[in-house]
Amino acid sequence: MSTYLPTIKQLQYLVALHEHGHFGRAADSCFVSQSTLSAGIRELESLLGVTLVERSRRVVRFTPLGNAVVEKAHRLLREAEELSDLVQSAGKPLAGELRMSVIPTIAPFLLPRILPRLRKERPQLKLFLREEPSGAAIESLHHGRADCVLLALPFATGEVETATLGEDRLYVAFPENDPRDPPPEILPSMIDEGRLLLLEDGHCLKDHALAACNRPELRASATMIGTSLHTLVQMVDNGLGVTIVPEMAIEAGILHGTHVVARPLKSSNASREIALVWRKNSPRSDEFRLLAEELRAG
Repeated sequence: MSTYLPTIKQLQYLVALHEHGHFGRAADSCFVSQSTLSAGIRELESLLGVTLVERSRRVVRFTPLGNAVVEKAHRLLREAEELSDLVQSAGKPLAGELRMSVIPTIAPFLLPRILPRLRKERPQLKLFLREEPSGAAIESLHHGRADCVLLALPFATGEVETATLGEDRLYVAFPENDPRDPPPEILPSMIDEGRLLLLEDGHCLKDHALAACNRPELRASATMIGTSLHTLVQMVDNGLGVTIVPEMAIEAGILHGTHVVARPLKSSNASREIALVWRKNSPRSDEFRLLAEELRAG
C-alpha cells in the first residue's frame, strides 16, 4: 500500500492547471495565489516521484502520465463531491451550496424571473450560477464543477437524469418593414438562406434552429454572427438578415425598443425542450427534482 495519498486540494490544483493551461488563471479559479498552487503541484510530483507537468516560461505541457493522472483525478474529485452531496442530501432539501450551469440562450431570459422568488422561498439555498455554452456546461457537470445544468434539449448529455421544465417554441425574427409581408406562421422554405443569421458553433440553439428548418443547405450558407441573441436581434434590426429566436426571449422583451417582429416557425419540431439535468444516480436526485418543480413554477 502506498505510504502517500494525494490530497483533494492537490488534485484540484492539478485539474485546474490542466483546464486553464496557465498557472495564474488556474490559481484564480482555485482562489489561491499562484505560488500556493505551484507549490501544491510540486509537492504532489515530489511525493509521487514523477513529473506530471513540464514547465517553461511560455508553455505548460502535461506529460502522458500527467494526462492520465488528470483523468483519474476528475473521477476522484467527482466521487468526493458525491460524498459531500450524500451528506448534504440527508439534511433539509434545497439548502446549502448548489452549483448550476446555465446556457446563454436561457440564462438572461429565465433566471431574472425565477431567482427573486427562489431567494425568498429558499433563503438557505446558496445558488452559484455559471453561464456557459451547452458543451462546456455538460463537461462541467461530468467533471464535478457543476451539480446540475439548465439547458435545452435535444443535446448530447451522456449519462444524466433529466427533468423537463417545458417547451420553448422557435420564432423567425425579421425587420418590421420586410416587403414580403410574412404570414402568421413562417415555413422553413420561406427563409432566404443568404439572409439567415445564427449563433456561432457551440450554442445548441443553432443546431435546434437548423434541425427545425430541415434544410441542409442552410448549414453551409447561414451567416454566423457572435455569441449572443441580443447581437443577432440588433443585426436584424439594422436590416442585415433574419434570425431564429426562442419564445422565452421574446416574452422577456428581447425585441423591445427595436423594429423587429417575429412569427412562429411552422415545422414538425420547431421548439426546444428546456430541462434540468444532473449526473445519473446522484444522491441529490430528489433535491434536483424539487428544484425542477420550483423552476417550473417560475
